[in-house]
Amino acid sequence: MHFFGDHADLARTKAFNGFLKPLRKIDWVVYAKEPFAGPKAVLAYLSRYTHRVAISNSRLIRMDRRSVTFRVKDYRVKGSGRHKTMTLETTEFIRRFLIHVLPKGQHRIRHYGFFGNGNRAANIAAIRDFLRAKAPDADHNDGDPIQGVNEHPRILALPCPCCGGRLIIIEAFAPERQPRAPPDTTRSAA
Repeated sequence: MHFFGDHADLARTKAFNGFLKPLRKIDWVVYAKEPFAGPKAVLAYLSRYTHRVAISNSRLIRMDRRSVTFRVKDYRVKGSGRHKTMTLETTEFIRRFLIHVLPKGQHRIRHYGFFGNGNRAANIAAIRDFLRAKAPDADHNDGDPIQGVNEHPRILALPCPCCGGRLIIIEAFAPERQPRAPPDTTRSAA
């Protein structure tokens, strides 16, 4: 970490640990108020930021040295007035864009909790230990992605988004053997 100005002295390990020592004694309590629009609104808000870039190129309409114009969606408005354009000074646009750029070493949330990428294997091993569950055999599948005839089919926990039925894995492809996409059935005008 780099420290500047009045905090330059914190670059030394002893000074940094001394700065943190009283903070460790505080009983930190996070006050999380219930959202006005309910949990679905919070999830909708967060989902817009977890997997995407702050703004895609397709939303940019016009830019020059003084301003940037882009398309926005007002989630508080229903109907045709929902899609609007916004023009910001170039410096303000860059400032807002950089708010969404993560610092080096941090990554966007993909999985959180037990399945967080950083310590997923250790967490799952600890959960198995707590539950006294047997770990799966390493040679169970022998690296072959196609299941044997006598094995039970793998059923995903999530239902099909279209019909609500069970999703059953019937075949898996190794990363180097991805299937080709089916041909496009739409024809372009000549």
